[in-house]
Amino acid sequence: MKPYDTFDAIDSFTASARAFECLTGTLAAPQSAALAHHELEELVEVRGRELLRLLLQDHFDLRAARERDQIQERSPAADTEVVRGADGLVRPHRELGHSRKLACLFGTVTVTRTAWRQKGLINVYPTDVELSLPAGRHSFGLRRLAVLEAVRGSYDQAKRAIDGRCGKVLGKRQAEQLVIAAAADVDDFYRGTIPLPSTASTALVMQVDGKGVVMRPEALRPATRKAHLNAQHALRTRLAPGEKPHRKRMATLACVFDSDPAPRRPHDVIAPPEGRNATARTPRSGPRAQRKWLTASLIHPPEQVIAAAFDQAVARDRDHLRNWVILVDGARHQLDLIQAEADRRDIEVHILLDFVHVTEYIWDAAHCFHKPGTPAAEAWVAGHLTTILHGQADRAAVEITTQANRAGLHGTRREGANACVRYLTGHFDQLRYDTALAAGRPIATGAIEGACRHIVGDRLDITGARWGLNGAEAILKLRTLADNGDFHTYWAFHLAREHKRLYPTPDQHSYDLTA
Repeated sequence: MKPYDTFDAIDSFTASARAFECLTGTLAAPQSAALAHHELEELVEVRGRELLRLLLQDHFDLRAARERDQIQERSPAADTEVVRGADGLVRPHRELGHSRKLACLFGTVTVTRTAWRQKGLINVYPTDVELSLPAGRHSFGLRRLAVLEAVRGSYDQAKRAIDGRCGKVLGKRQAEQLVIAAAADVDDFYRGTIPLPSTASTALVMQVDGKGVVMRPEALRPATRKAHLNAQHALRTRLAPGEKPHRKRMATLACVFDSDPAPRRPHDVIAPPEGRNATARTPRSGPRAQRKWLTASLIHPPEQVIAAAFDQAVARDRDHLRNWVILVDGARHQLDLIQAEADRRDIEVHILLDFVHVTEYIWDAAHCFHKPGTPAAEAWVAGHLTTILHGQADRAAVEITTQANRAGLHGTRREGANACVRYLTGHFDQLRYDTALAAGRPIATGAIEGACRHIVGDRLDITGARWGLNGAEAILKLRTLADNGDFHTYWAFHLAREHKRLYPTPDQHSYDLTA
């Protein structure tokens, strides 16, 4: 092949060079001295974006010219070039001048290339493979920006941010479709990711919770959709007390993290009923979450999300040398699924109830005996929580029942106390906080509760949002991906997988070029 002339290549960038000279001329003109700094910023931003677009366009035009010259310089006698498609069939005929639009970060450009054809077969474009062009109009750089903006805020906000940076290159509906496509490889990405190992003394902690997402009627689960369609409300303009709109689908979230031991005592968690004095020792800090990993799904059932969390835990501790601690809020369905998964894998796990949930039940019981907001109620709560932290939840349940009987509480006045006793007696095995504190393990589900607020609440639960199933699932996966700190690594993985999908041949090319 004849080497390309460097001066010819430079001449190909005449349009962008002229735009650069025009911009520098404007900035050097006396009139620019009258502009404020923000006006100069706006001028350079708009004109600079057009300069970048012209640079990219000139490069594509140069590649097209080189491809055209290479074909035209080849003599017919020496033309033994054979181009095959991904189907292995030959495309013997070539046709110059096929073009397509590409919306990118700087605007819209045109890519011109040669088509290799055969009647009855789809065209093959070797240049598309070299450039790894997407199937649609939008470049991968623009798709990446759309994903980052869409997982951060609403699609309207994402579109405004993209319009301000790139111009009118992407619509709201197109952004939604790009986000769904961008999440296609998240599950496969994590299947091939190997987490860093930890020492045997580091606890392996898993937390599971659920969070409802408002969905469009067609995206609800069958039972919820049926209840939504058959609901007959007492009031026309609003829900009556106790009525439910039946418009949410439950997302299941799970997180896995490592936690170095941080032994504590009950009074490190709860101050004594009489309060701490000036001479009391400083409370010890609790264990901290390290190398946290999140997963979430609206489509997959809870047992599949829990299984994925167990897969992550096994990847961190294949020989089961570490203590596995699982924290939940006490939902019986979750407990049954977790225990079933642990039994299936023959893994010993330590299941604890979230101490904050226990605290709420104790406070509800306290209001059966004391007025809300009084020091007496606070001291009552502190006393019973200290008892529970010492591993004596059964004693606390007996004391609450005895006090309610002596006070002669009945009916609604006793509901809080009865609910608390039922909660404690139904979960004695998951209330061994004395063992957990001595071993330095966490006793609260702050990590997963925070994830429910951040991953779901801050994006999927924004005012007025009504979600389709695929769109909500994509946002959920991409937000967990970003929270795990894996987005940039995933994006490289996703682009490689997308290239293989678009140009699927054993040697990762959609054509075979031989001479």
